[in-house]
Amino acid sequence: MRVVMFGYQTWGHRTLQALLDSEHEVVLVVTHPKSDHVYEKIWDDSVAELAEKHGVPVLLRNRPDDEELLRTLREAAPDIIVANNWRTWLPPEIFGLPPHGTLNIHDSLLPAYAGFSPLIWALINGEPEVGVTAHRMDAELDAGDIVFQRSVPVGATDTATDLFHRTVDLIGPIVADSLDAIASGTARWVPQDRSRASFFHKRSIEDSRIDWSWPAEDLERLVRAQSDPYPNAFTHHRGRRIRIVSAAVSEACYGGTPGRIFIREGDGVVIVAGAGARGGRSKGLVIRRLRTEDGTEHAATDYFRTMGGYLTSRP
Repeated sequence: MRVVMFGYQTWGHRTLQALLDSEHEVVLVVTHPKSDHVYEKIWDDSVAELAEKHGVPVLLRNRPDDEELLRTLREAAPDIIVANNWRTWLPPEIFGLPPHGTLNIHDSLLPAYAGFSPLIWALINGEPEVGVTAHRMDAELDAGDIVFQRSVPVGATDTATDLFHRTVDLIGPIVADSLDAIASGTARWVPQDRSRASFFHKRSIEDSRIDWSWPAEDLERLVRAQSDPYPNAFTHHRGRRIRIVSAAVSEACYGGTPGRIFIREGDGVVIVAGAGARGGRSKGLVIRRLRTEDGTEHAATDYFRTMGGYLTSRP
């Protein structure tokens, strides 16, 4: 089949590589220009450079809404479009142009976690597994019929970085399996259960701000979800921002006011957490390692030399 690929960053790069390794012909690649957005500079393998290396024509677009792009797509005469991590909505005149439509590769187990940053949101929410879905694109966001889906379990200490590496390795096989099934006419398309759908927005710095009224279990997952190289979860101590690199849920329960720097436990320092902490039945968050704004990393037991005072959401 003749294939046009829409994609960006490492997800798009892996998709294009799978297409180049297949028996299908990649006739055009459409990708976004480089961005300064903090999350778009992470996992930023260049789709454009890979395409150019293999002699595939490339168009750079922020949005797919101009006549030149539509004309070029029609001239390319694709049998199918494959998209992965294209950051804006594709209109019907694009996704419906090829005979086989558009196959979208999304890094969640749809219908849950449609939209943006699904791995981070899923880890924050304590999901037991994450994965990748190949589905037919339609007019609704990540809502089309599913042809293939693969999952991996989420371990008790996994970070978003761990889950990224596991799920990105699923892209190549799922692209190959999907195209083979479509080309051979054996694809089985399964409608999504829209009653189970959920949609998530892009992450921003505000989403990494620690709210000490959250239960410690949720905060510990937030820290793992905001693992390097993502912007770390952060709080403020004496008016200065500190980033939490490593944390755990305390063994004991600690009562008082959320955000209180309380006591040492093991290799860390306990911070009182949870809206119901005053009842004394809540676990605390044990901060093990933190990073100051100058980039210096500290053991929490070295940074918090004395107990008392508070960590706050804002200076």
